[in-house]
Amino acid sequence: MTDRRPAVSLAAVPGRRRQTVELAADIERRGFSGIYCPSFGDAMGLCLSIAHTTSTIEFGTSIQPIYLQHPIALATSASYLHEVADGRFRLGVGVTHGPVIQRLGVDTGTPLSDMRDYVGTMRSAGESMGGLPPIVLAALRDKMVELSIEVGDGAVWANASRSRMAHSLSLVPDERLAAGFSIGNMIPTVIDDDIEAARARNRKTLQGYVALPNYRNYWIEAGYAAEMAAVQAALAAKDADAVLAAMSDDWLDDCTLSGPVDRVRDGVEAWFDAGVTTPILVPSSTSGGQATAFTELFDAFS
Repeated sequence: MTDRRPAVSLAAVPGRRRQTVELAADIERRGFSGIYCPSFGDAMGLCLSIAHTTSTIEFGTSIQPIYLQHPIALATSASYLHEVADGRFRLGVGVTHGPVIQRLGVDTGTPLSDMRDYVGTMRSAGESMGGLPPIVLAALRDKMVELSIEVGDGAVWANASRSRMAHSLSLVPDERLAAGFSIGNMIPTVIDDDIEAARARNRKTLQGYVALPNYRNYWIEAGYAAEMAAVQAALAAKDADAVLAAMSDDWLDDCTLSGPVDRVRDGVEAWFDAGVTTPILVPSSTSGGQATAFTELFDAFS
């Protein structure tokens, strides 16, 4: 086994924001390859703190929803972070999902056109700001992957199926990969000697995702039509237990990491071998919150 280090996902937990920033410094000291901040908990604010707390590790948003902020305002913040972090910052942007858009109450076009226009406006504005960081698009299905090639510097998935990555990466020209086009994936990760307990925790993490039509369609394309049909039937019946039961071990193990240390480390290697340049572990624990999950993760990669 090689010692290729994954990146990690880090959220600014309300009431523990100072401890979260201290945790970022510890992540750097322990040699992880990157820190990526999800949309909840003020990702850009946490990235600014990381810029001033760390000195070598790459970090970024994964992702910042485009409907939260005008593109010129986000370009201004991203350009600032790019400069003060000496080029270590990566801006991950995404269109988010229908339920979130409904809560925001914003008018939208199609995801592809909105993303193309948003990134184009950012790039035009960035020319007078001293430059922008690499822009990485949240991708899942083929059309957004193709758009990331057209307008972005990389693509990042969340909860991708490893068995589907060969297809997704076949869309990226070899010359773009050779030039550093980044490929990331956020992977729900639970470390526990009891693999069934670890899987149960990851099922809870993904319970909300299987309720989203775009994710179900992606997993159907990945070969899990039977599981997604069972999920859809359980959702229609409003049977939460049946939703969890429909999430098979084969499907779950294809898009998460669950179980003892060696199994998780082997899984990280498998993601690297699948062509993901930046596996981003999203740690959860069967016995605590984010702090406990990171303690378990640190022990696994010590």
